[in-house]
Order: sequence, then structure tokens, then C-alpha cells
Amino acid sequence: MATLEQQRTQVPAVRPPRPVRLGPRDVKVEQRPDGTFYLESPHALASYPAKLTERLEHWAAAAPERTFLAQRRTGGDWQRVSYRETLDAVRRIGAALITRNLSPERPILILSGNSIEHALLGLAANFVGIPYAPVSPAYALLSTDFKKLKYIFDLLTPGLVFVADGNPFRRALEGSAPPDIEIVVARNSIPNRRITQFEQLISSAGTSAAEAAHQKVGPDTIAKFLFTSGSTGTPKAVINTQRMWCSNQAMILSQLAYFADEPPVIMDWAPWNHTAGGNHNFGFVLYNGGTLYIDEGKPVAGEIESTVRNLREVATNWYFTVPKGYEALLPYFRVDKELCRTFFSKLKVLWFAGAALSQSVFDEMQELAFAACGERIMFLTGLGATETAPMALARTWQSENSLNVGLPVSGVELKLVPPQVGLARLAQYSSEPGPARVPLQVGLARLAQYSSEDRLEARLRGPNITPGYWRQDELTAAAFDEEGFYRLGDALKFENPQRPESGLLFDGRVS
Repeated sequence: MATLEQQRTQVPAVRPPRPVRLGPRDVKVEQRPDGTFYLESPHALASYPAKLTERLEHWAAAAPERTFLAQRRTGGDWQRVSYRETLDAVRRIGAALITRNLSPERPILILSGNSIEHALLGLAANFVGIPYAPVSPAYALLSTDFKKLKYIFDLLTPGLVFVADGNPFRRALEGSAPPDIEIVVARNSIPNRRITQFEQLISSAGTSAAEAAHQKVGPDTIAKFLFTSGSTGTPKAVINTQRMWCSNQAMILSQLAYFADEPPVIMDWAPWNHTAGGNHNFGFVLYNGGTLYIDEGKPVAGEIESTVRNLREVATNWYFTVPKGYEALLPYFRVDKELCRTFFSKLKVLWFAGAALSQSVFDEMQELAFAACGERIMFLTGLGATETAPMALARTWQSENSLNVGLPVSGVELKLVPPQVGLARLAQYSSEPGPARVPLQVGLARLAQYSSEDRLEARLRGPNITPGYWRQDELTAAAFDEEGFYRLGDALKFENPQRPESGLLFDGRVS
């Protein structure tokens, strides 16, 4: 049996990529006289539903017995929920929720991590037009003063809280939640609190009221509040509307076009209180009728073993983790050929985000893929934020530079502002009668004069952009410029100024 080193020497110089249908990589570029660039896709964004739960109804009719969600039971086997079962549970839970006087002023707070119950409750809230807020469990389980959790309770004034297991959250809820708030638990009650068992929500018999409420949900309905990390201050509650979520799913499909040919099957650990896991990954599975296996592992020592066990059993056609996650998986891939065969057997795309991928990890993953299936697997990425739902830029081609985050997706306008354009210059342009843009050919000529070292501030506009921060008007106003572009806070630069279609490089933060 050949060792990995021997396999490396046996790999042909030209390694064919596995065929996969992806989105286009062309771009329109314009430029203002002050040096500001405007980039957008020349391809129109496809139509999208008014609310994401329309896709749940679609797949419950088109593929009722297909597994939507799967999660390991305590005994080790997979608990599976079909699209038909999901819609039935969502209608029943929704009927129970609308009797509780919940609203944007009194939303649902979900404190525990990814689970089938979490998904059903969140979708039920979406179904009847009640916002919910998935909150990082760390605020309850790792904090000692619960300062951020108390702040979230004060900001959102929730009317209902959900935790999968009451035991680990007991202390945090006693220290931060109002004494009269209803707490829903899937197991293990909390003494001296107003407790409802999760099964009681599903036991609701009549669903006509839920159906009536669903008809009133529209593009401007708030789907959820997602909190920024709070790493540089107090977490902000980002308003996520149905328009944001649905338009972004159409954007994702425009890039990962093969999801229309074969529904996504993913094994995912990314937490749903973050936009990557809760909006991007969970969303595209539902939007495209796929299957999501909830991975209880994490890309860290001591927990990656659970991920490895899951990947031995489930062959996915899209896989996401952070660069450190790929590093953590490599030692297992090196010694377990069956794991490699399963992992690469149906895989079309490897996706990473959150940091640059090292060349050594990229190379070794490609070598392992070639040894297992005789093909390379595309390593792709993108750029976005909680405020962008999240996809805004995507790279749908292999790049030698892992900092290349691609180009704006269909429906998104990208504005790149040079450092010298300050508030005074922007005020000057705000008084002009028109946008003062220059023709495409002139913009490209000026673009060719720019050095690849020129750093540009990224701003975004599109249907996937948040309307603002909940109950924080000043922060909302500061987040947008005079043209309504969201200030992303990231710096970008052209990989090749003479060829804008080569993509943009992430160049750090500007705020």
C-alpha cells in the first residue's frame, strides 16, 4: 500500500477537478472621478419567495418523505425528520405560539445550540410571523456575570425563552431572565419557574389560525434577530427580514448552481446563532430541498472526533468548516482511507470562511481527494456579514490566493471607496444632481492605473442588506453612507487591476 508521500509523487501534474455547476465570474465595473469603484454582476437576480417557509411548503409537497434534518440520539443512531413531518410540527407549534401575544416587541429567545427542536421552533415562529433570536450559548454557559445575556434580555424584552435542556441553563436564567417569563424546555425542567414542555407546543390540534397568520407574513416581516459577536463592544441585534433571507438564498443558488440539480446534503457544526450556520447553511438546505445532518462536533481538539465519526457515516456534496477545522481533520484523513473514500465520494465543493486557508492545507486536501477519487475538489469561499444575510461576494473558481473572496453576487452592488475620499468629499458629491459616474471603458482604464496595493473600503447595497439594528437608531444611521450603502468595515483590493474578473482580496478591517 502506497504511503501518502508515495501517493504525492504519483499524482499527475494536471489534476482534473470534479465537474460542478457553479455561477458566472464576470463583473461590471464603473468608477467615479474621485476614485470610488462600483462593481456588480451583469446577471439579474432570480425571483425569490416572499417568505422562506414557502419553500418548506413546497418541499413538503414535492418530496414529503425526504429527510430534512437529522441528529444523533443519545443511543447513537440518527433521529430523522422529513419535510412532511417538519411542516406538520411547524404548523402545530405556530398555532401554540400565536396564543401567547408574541411579537417583534416580545420575540422568542433561543438560548441553546443546534437541535431539531431549535429548528422546529424557529421555523414555527417564521411561519406565523414572530421574530426569534438565537443567542450564543456561551453567554449563558461560560459567563460568570451574565452581563451580555442581561443586556440582550433588556434590549429585546422577549416573551418566551427556549432551552433544549433546563439543567445547564438554570443558573443563567435565574440570574438574567425575568421571573415571570415563560421558559420552554425539551427536557429537564427548572424549579420555581413558569415552564412549558416542548412536546406541549407540538400537541396543538388546530392549525387554521397558524395558516391564517402565515398568509400575512411578507418580505418586510422580521424573521429573526441575529447578534453580532460583541468582541469589540456590546452585541448589536441585527434585524433579519424575510426579504433578506430569501433574496440571499437566490444569491447563493446563483453561485452554487448545482444545488438545483442535486439537493444539498451537508454535515454541519456551524452554530445557528451565527449567520453562516443559521442563515447561509440552514437556509440553502431548506431552500433547495436538501438534508442537514446536525454535527455535534466542533473543529477543536476533543470535539473533532465526533465530526470524524459522523463523516465516516454520511457522504455530503458540500462541506464547510473554518481553516482550523480542515487542519484538525487532516490527521484522521491521513490514516483512514475509508474515511477519505466516504468523505470525497460525492463531494462537489469544499467551503471555508473566517480566515485564510494555508497553502499546505489546500495542497494536502487536494492530494487526499485525488488519491481517494482521482479528482480535485473545488475549494471556494466568499465574504459577507451578519448584516448581509450573509453572502455578498463569492469566489466560484479555484484561486492560488486564499485571500481572494471573489466578486459581488447577483443582486448585490459593491462600492469600493479609496482612503482619500473622506466625509468632506462625500458631502461634495451628495450635493450633485446625479451619481457622477464615468463610462465602463473609462473606469476600466483608470482601474488599470491602480496598484494592487491600493486598499479600498467595501460598502454594499441590495435586498439582502439589513434595515438596521433593533432599537439602536444611532448605530443604524452610522452603518450606512449617503447613498444607502452598508459600511461593511472590511478593506478589499483587486488581485489583478487589469482584470477585475480575477476577484478581490480581503485586506483586513478598516473599523
